[in-house]
Amino acid sequence: MSFSQVQLPNIDTKKSDKNLKLLFPKQAECSYVSCYCEENVWKLCQDVSLRVPEELDRCFVVFISNPCRTVPLWKQRAGREEDRLVIWDYHVIFLYSIDLKSCLVYDLDSELPFPTFFHKYVTETFRTDQVLKSDFHRFFRVVPGKYFLQHFSSDRRHMKRPDGSWIKPPPPYSAISASASSHNLDEYINMDADIGPGQVFNLTEFVQRFYKIEK
Repeated sequence: MSFSQVQLPNIDTKKSDKNLKLLFPKQAECSYVSCYCEENVWKLCQDVSLRVPEELDRCFVVFISNPCRTVPLWKQRAGREEDRLVIWDYHVIFLYSIDLKSCLVYDLDSELPFPTFFHKYVTETFRTDQVLKSDFHRFFRVVPGKYFLQHFSSDRRHMKRPDGSWIKPPPPYSAISASASSHNLDEYINMDADIGPGQVFNLTEFVQRFYKIEK
């Protein structure tokens, strides 16, 4: 089934918001450093584990990339045109699968509300793969939040130039390091379904996995 065949009906999200359980305070109060999306999301997982650990099992980390590392996303704050289109090498978002009716997306780099209902985020951010060349098709590695919090490591080497200078200034805190590895970021960005943690989906499969009729 193609993405265009996955029906995403219009939902009255304002009405739904009244009973919505929000995991985080205002977006401005979350840890954020530009171009370090994987660490920003790791910090969200850490925050959940400290404040509401019982909710961590409902949280998922989603790496978005492809073999060419060219993934178009719309409504991104870094976008310069009206539609805010950016082509990232990879991006990372946080999903909160509340119950059988609701799934929320937290994307600190999006100009959409924080959070946004899954169906709205998918429609606005990914649109469809059908009109894109295969080099731009998006794939999604979905990892349980608890696993990501315990096993992810990055020594930030991907943000350094050959001379050792920073492409973008790093976060003020120490690099995230799990006991088993000092750097395993590429295992998450890689979209080979047979290698790495979690599960890998194409866009249609990703929608089918997390889309719910929000009421």
